[in-house]
Amino acid sequence: MSPTPAGRGASASERIETSTPSFGSPGLDTGAGRPARPTGSRPTGGRGRTAAWAVTLGVLLAASVVVAVTIGPAGLAPADVIASVAAHLGLGEPTLTPLRDGIVWELRMPRVLTAAAVGAGLALCGAVMQALTRNPLADPYLLGLSSGASVGAVVVIVLGVGLLLPFAAFAGALAALAATLALAGAAGRGGVGGTTGGLTPTRTVLAGLAVSSVFGALTSLVIFWSATGDSYREILNWLLGSLAGTDWVSVAIAGGALLVIGIPLIASARTLDAFAFGDAAASALGVHVGRSRMLLLGGTALLTGALVAVSGSIGFVGLILPHAVRLLVGSRHRALLPLSALAGALFLVWADTAARTLFDPRELPVGIITALVGGPVFAVLLMRRRVS
Repeated sequence: MSPTPAGRGASASERIETSTPSFGSPGLDTGAGRPARPTGSRPTGGRGRTAAWAVTLGVLLAASVVVAVTIGPAGLAPADVIASVAAHLGLGEPTLTPLRDGIVWELRMPRVLTAAAVGAGLALCGAVMQALTRNPLADPYLLGLSSGASVGAVVVIVLGVGLLLPFAAFAGALAALAATLALAGAAGRGGVGGTTGGLTPTRTVLAGLAVSSVFGALTSLVIFWSATGDSYREILNWLLGSLAGTDWVSVAIAGGALLVIGIPLIASARTLDAFAFGDAAASALGVHVGRSRMLLLGGTALLTGALVAVSGSIGFVGLILPHAVRLLVGSRHRALLPLSALAGALFLVWADTAARTLFDPRELPVGIITALVGGPVFAVLLMRRRVS
């Protein structure tokens, strides 16, 4: 059956809503060779189940933020956290000593909120990247963003101007994005792919791998040539991902980027559903494939760059959380995107809490925790879903 023409708006919308294929089906061209299981074949009540999961994850996230702030060498109670927050929001009188209030408001709360924002953003970007590239192994760093940010961060650390690290990391991520898109566009110039202007998923992924390799080599060269002593330790912590030292400025950067860019990404759910059928089908369903892909890639890159600037490179969050959420609600992006964000926030809050408390007084980079947890979890998901 040929795709529904773009002019029949209601039919196209219904087709996207009820027939979005999941990973491993021919509609995503993953080579699995199994018939697609349309989401429309799931039991009725899908919207109610999505709402139930959203409420559950939201409540768990709010409770986790409060409980995570209480965990640490200085024992605090949830009531202390609530009282401190209420006082700073002007909803009550201060009841804690200045020391305990400072622990809550100046040290732990910014770190926990930054973890939540970074986790939500990375999981959201991972879900978008997997849809755009039709690649179940895609993650937010697919376009070389992490390697580009690493170059900027390492350079300013070596130069001793660590205050500029967020700006340098963000600039490096944007430079990597520009290089990846330029290379992908140049590779497609004059070839097939007129509907996308040469920016196909395969070319984009391959260009990202090339750019990532070059920027990774530059990072290694700078470390080998210049890093010593404390700068070497600081570089290592950043490359492994760490939320140590985050403050309210970090919350503003990560949270602001999540709101400004994340909300439009979530609003693009129908477009991403159309991409699941392939570029030709998406175009027939009324999607301007080239422009939409460029805007969505640019949005995920900007959001990832802002997150990496405050947290370093934290792996596996954007890879495993979208897959886990698909097991709960299926592949429709209207449910997948917001629930992935909530799940990513919840996951990283507890991963960072473990990183700062398991080996107290020593602190692990949170990227080690996410890798230790994410690797086995993804292996289980891989065997269960038979992702190819």
